[in-house]
Amino acid sequence: MQPVTADTLHLYRIDDPPNQMYYIPKFITEGEETRVVNNIPSNRWQSLSKRRLQVLPTALTPNNTLIAAPLPVWLTDPIVGRIANLGVFDGAPHGINHCLINEYNPGQGIMPHEDGTAYYPIVATVSLCSTIVLDVTGKRTYDDEAPKRWRVVQEPRSLLLTAGSAYTDTLHGIAEVTEDVDLRADTVVNWTLLGDSDKLVKNGDRNRRGTRISLTYRDVNKVSALSSKIFGKAR
Repeated sequence: MQPVTADTLHLYRIDDPPNQMYYIPKFITEGEETRVVNNIPSNRWQSLSKRRLQVLPTALTPNNTLIAAPLPVWLTDPIVGRIANLGVFDGAPHGINHCLINEYNPGQGIMPHEDGTAYYPIVATVSLCSTIVLDVTGKRTYDDEAPKRWRVVQEPRSLLLTAGSAYTDTLHGIAEVTEDVDLRADTVVNWTLLGDSDKLVKNGDRNRRGTRISLTYRDVNKVSALSSKIFGKAR
């Protein structure tokens, strides 16, 4: 697969949801995926009721400010450079300066939510280790109007970009199931962009989940110049 650039990004646009969502399969290699997974610190996991996560370089303060500190090299090289080549963060005030690592075991998910105004309105998500389905739901505009819904399959080593009205006007979540079903061209909006849709067909339009890790890259709008020595060096 040829590297995707700003000039070819339009070829990976998902047509059905609100503008703008892009899906790039095989964004990183298997070796790069293994390197990232092996470098995730085992002592930094925070356990929530339904999953566990890590926030790098640090969590935001109560007023949604990031204390300036670099992301570790194993999270940036080569992923951040490849994302930068797509041009989507060109207008961001800082570029990518924050990464949320989520781990989802089979049966775990997250309620529909939005990323909100603490971040520049672009999110880049790299999926690792297992396939999962992201449920995207439009925000209701009237009480009697049912929200529109879309399903996006995220394969291992893929990149999903969410920007524009897809960022501001939708919610996204992951169902708490062990198996995603009814995965077909007429139910999955990025079907034609998948790297291996044949695998889902062979499995009877189903995806049995394994443990999936996601890397969510963003630009936090408010950054404090306080010394990162408060938190030590990112590793």
